[in-house]
Amino acid sequence: MRPSDRFDLAIERFDAANAEDPNSEIVDGVEQPKALCYARRMTACLDRFHPNAPEPVRLAARCQHIRRWMIPRTDYPDGRDGYRRWRTDLAGFHALTAGAILREVGYDDNAVARVGSLLRKERLKADPDVQLLEDVVCLVFLRHYLADFATKHDEAKLLDVLRKTWRKMSDAGRHVALALDLPPSLCALVARAVAPR
Repeated sequence: MRPSDRFDLAIERFDAANAEDPNSEIVDGVEQPKALCYARRMTACLDRFHPNAPEPVRLAARCQHIRRWMIPRTDYPDGRDGYRRWRTDLAGFHALTAGAILREVGYDDNAVARVGSLLRKERLKADPDVQLLEDVVCLVFLRHYLADFATKHDEAKLLDVLRKTWRKMSDAGRHVALALDLPPSLCALVARAVAPR
């Protein structure tokens, strides 16, 4: 099997897994599985932000939330500790789920380990590929999910989340974030969050 065929087959398998998401959203008037929609947005954002990204990053972007609905937030306690446990468990689950698919389509243990490390966000800020993936995660959140998130939380919570998001990003990611075409109210909120205090 050619490397390009193996990559295409992995993406196909990731998408098939995410297409089983029972949760959906409307995109351009069409109902789509939420996890599949997110995966496609991750790839599109990565292609714009860093079109020559290494293959492990391209794979990790597509399976960042693979089968996420299997581990709902409601299974964990409220509060910061519960949230952190949920996120840690999710990252491990995504790495295991993606790793099984990658092995099925012919990737070796080194490639599987690398994608798993990216999905677990190991060595963020120190590993350029992990930082690249995190920038894409943050950009997708800002562009596609911030508006809905803003309707569910008060301003203090929004500013806190935006500041934490900003701290995770590289200078290049922040530059792109400030150029996103967001509604004026969200642009103002982002500007307040990132202004020096």
